[in-house]
Amino acid sequence: MDGRLVLLHGWGANGDDLKPLGDQLARESSKTLDVVCLEAPELHPDQPGGRQWYGLFPAQWNAVPEAVDRLKAQLQDQCGAGIGMKQTVVFGFSQGGAMALDCGCSLPIAGVISCSGYPHPNWAPPAQHPPVLLMHGDEDPVVPFQAMQAIASQLQSDRCHTLTFNNGHTIPQEMMQPMLMFIERVLERL
Repeated sequence: MDGRLVLLHGWGANGDDLKPLGDQLARESSKTLDVVCLEAPELHPDQPGGRQWYGLFPAQWNAVPEAVDRLKAQLQDQCGAGIGMKQTVVFGFSQGGAMALDCGCSLPIAGVISCSGYPHPNWAPPAQHPPVLLMHGDEDPVVPFQAMQAIASQLQSDRCHTLTFNNGHTIPQEMMQPMLMFIERVLERL
């Protein structure tokens, strides 16, 4: 295996939600990727079978530090055997994107991809964060497009790349190639 791709689903989804995306990225990559779909620890209050990293409506921001610490521990456990942290890319969508940024930017991983994510309140990424790819739809009715600018403004510009797509709260097919290129580039640096 050349690397690991860890996928973090959005609010109300579950660990299986992003599996087709991960499988497609693994199939199309020139790198051999171990795809891991993590599942949020909490049951979603309204969505049967859905999960959440923390309560969101209303936002339970006070639960974020514990959720981030729990995910960091899970990532460190997951990356302890075989493929190491430095060969891991963390991808998150929506709430999973916020978690990917908060956890991933403070870990020695290869890279972070956030699609339709947002910054947690008081998030302060370290100056030496891994490379980050931000993607966001310019018509997103769930997480405002401005969230991408808010994230980018806190990251080192030489290690943050932003992509806008003409769509809403989704991961469009047209973003597959940029994601593949990012994954291969950050794994190539090792």
